[in-house]
Order: sequence, then structure tokens, then C-alpha cells
Amino acid sequence: MTRIAPVDVKNANGPAAEIFQGVKKKMGMVPNIIATMAQSPAVANAYLSFSGALAGGALPAPVRERIALVTGQVNECGYCLSAHTLLGKGAGLSDEEVLRARQGTASEPKEAAAVQFAQKLVEQRGNVSDEDVQALRDAGYDDGQIGEIVANVALNIFTNYFNHVADPEIDFPVAPALATA
Repeated sequence: MTRIAPVDVKNANGPAAEIFQGVKKKMGMVPNIIATMAQSPAVANAYLSFSGALAGGALPAPVRERIALVTGQVNECGYCLSAHTLLGKGAGLSDEEVLRARQGTASEPKEAAAVQFAQKLVEQRGNVSDEDVQALRDAGYDDGQIGEIVANVALNIFTNYFNHVADPEIDFPVAPALATA
């Protein structure tokens, strides 16, 4: 059950209405997470600014979506898994690649290195080893891209935690649970 109510998109005014107008123009809809974040326009704007800045970075959308998927999986965020399953497909990931990302890997070695590092960041609360960072370099990531991987994990931890607290209704096709071994 929703713990923090979303702002009514149709009747919003002021800063929330401005936020919704921009999101709707870009996405064609206002997801419940954004409508809920808009209870504090500062929170919604912080998320949108951080997300927008990273979208303009060096990591391509499929890598960012893989990072979102593995982070959501580790943090058990149903909302984010559902959203990023759809967004990942929109970024060109196949169903198999979405599944692999959720499982902490990818078919291409460079993408697999980023996903595995992201998973370690979440599981180990950022306390990775020199060898973990070197594995990213060996896979072809430079220091700026490594910073962006960390930033994408941080962004997704924020949305995962926000969703755990607010518990917005999932307004994307619900991602299936992973089969257990």
C-alpha cells in the first residue's frame, strides 16, 4: 500500500506542475515515482537533474540500464525493476540481456565488468578493492567512466530506497521474479 501519496498530476500547480510538464514532454507520461517525489519539488528536481546529467555522460544508455537493473535486483525494488525492464528494452536490451543484468552479468565482457562492479558496489556498500577497480580498467573503462558507474549506482540506490519508503503503485509492466536456483 502506498505510504506517500503522489501529487495529482492533473490538478498540480506551481513547481510540481512545471516538473510534470517537462517529464510528460520527455516520457509521454508522469511515472508514479516522479509524482510522489513531487511532494517535495526539491526531491523531484534533484532526481531529474542527477538522471539528466548522467544521461549526458560517457556511459551509453544500455550500460546505464544494466546498472539500474542489477542495483534494483540487489535492493529488491519491484518498482525500479519494472521501470528499468521497460526502459532497458527501449535502450535496446533484449529480454535475455535484461535477465542477465538482473543476474549480475552481460553477454559482452566490457558490459559484464560494469554490471559486476555495480553489483559489488551495492552489496559491499561501496567498499570495493583495488582489484575490482583494476578489473574495470582492464575491461576498457577510464576513470571518468568508473566515476559514472559509481554515480549511476548511487542514483539507483536513491530511487530504490525512495520506492521502499514511499511504496508507489507500479505503473509499468511488472517485472517477473527471477527463478531461484
